[in-house]
Amino acid sequence: MILNVAKLTGSDILSGAPSGRQLYAKLVENLPQEPSAPEPLFLDFNGIQLATASYLREAVIAFRTFVRSRKSNYYPAVANAVSDVVDELVEVVQPRGDVLMVCTLTEDGEILRCRHIGKLDPMQQLTFDLVSQHGETTATKLMGIEKSDVKVTAWNNRLSSLSSLGLISEQSKGRTKTYKPMFAGGAGGS
Repeated sequence: MILNVAKLTGSDILSGAPSGRQLYAKLVENLPQEPSAPEPLFLDFNGIQLATASYLREAVIAFRTFVRSRKSNYYPAVANAVSDVVDELVEVVQPRGDVLMVCTLTEDGEILRCRHIGKLDPMQQLTFDLVSQHGETTATKLMGIEKSDVKVTAWNNRLSSLSSLGLISEQSKGRTKTYKPMFAGGAGGS
């Protein structure tokens, strides 16, 4: 699913917190019906030349937080943002200890590459890397792979945290939660 930011805003320069809140409202209003399985939801910044940190905080970060706090099957990410917009996003997420997925898509919506911006703590990064390497997994499987003193509860907490950030998908299968990479090429960070 792709929401085109330029069409929603009618502008290629996005600035100010009040305007960011207006985009947030439009994104919520245009949120498609909930899918039955985990699915990326791209905020396509193609055609946007500039977006300020305050705007991005009130629009993109607030929207991602809203969607993920609902335990939605949508996993928001920013797509096709120019480097200046990505730099502003880094300015928003890094001081907060937050992380956001940014991707490049083709015109057909095919994912060319993804990476997370911001910085995961070392244990979150290890968990993210393991999920990226092993594909669909559970906390119990990761505990067996890593062979450390870390208990299954700690692995569950790390996996849940990464899912809340929208970096990996979570699905319940009976009493077991499974996790898998949400975005192709999502193993990198900055």
